[in-house]
Amino acid sequence: MSEHEHRPKIGITIGDYNGVGPEIIIKAFTDVHILQICTPVIYGSSKVISFYRKTLNNAEFNYNTIRSSREIIHKKVNVINCWEEEVNIVPGEASTVAGQYAFRALEQATGDLQQGLIEAMVTGPIDKYSIQNENFKFAGHTEYLAEKFGQKKYAMILASGNFRVATVTGHIPVGEVSASLSIEKILEKISVVNDSLKRDFGVRKPRIAVLGLNPHAGDHGLLGKEEETMITPAIKQANEQKIVVFGPYSADGFFASSNYKNFDAVIAMYHDQGL
Repeated sequence: MSEHEHRPKIGITIGDYNGVGPEIIIKAFTDVHILQICTPVIYGSSKVISFYRKTLNNAEFNYNTIRSSREIIHKKVNVINCWEEEVNIVPGEASTVAGQYAFRALEQATGDLQQGLIEAMVTGPIDKYSIQNENFKFAGHTEYLAEKFGQKKYAMILASGNFRVATVTGHIPVGEVSASLSIEKILEKISVVNDSLKRDFGVRKPRIAVLGLNPHAGDHGLLGKEEETMITPAIKQANEQKIVVFGPYSADGFFASSNYKNFDAVIAMYHDQGL
């Protein structure tokens, strides 16, 4: 077995070329030590990368341009041209054209991931508005990838070290959160996160905390009923399934008291509460 077989090929989509994605990629892979643990494959455009390399005046960053993921060279940063035409790069400016090229890079990387040509994918930031088209009618990457891989049960997990947060609802208006919750949906997210902690993070016996929806976690129904009618019953059912889960906790006190450090993951009810 060669040393290259231990070095996973990681696809990185460039994201919106007017956004921060290309800059992050260049700065991240200027450190050549990363090439000892993985082989990066950037999906985008060598012309865009070259533009930002000059803009950042970064002579240390080097890359190898390839035509497809079948030409990947280990110990180098590989850039796949998902398009050949010139584009008008205006950093910080939203553009439907940039959105369509961001989608092209995402689509090609996802296809290679499905074929096993890369082992994992990291996505650069997109403009959720400008990327919309006939083939991308999603609130974000999470929903797009779930459909592409035929997954109806999934969770967005944000992780930093042992601090992991997932959300029950995704990119929806706050006014729609309560109506989008149910015992079944909360239980499903608990189960998905529990399985992920074991499979993806190597946690043998996960401990999960669940947040309430209302201030003070409803305060025994005084400030809202969702905790009593949905969240607590979902936690009870999860415990009956031998999942170690606690709550519901009031979000402000939970994070402020550093209680999250006692758990392997936290499940929030909506986007901004968790993030």
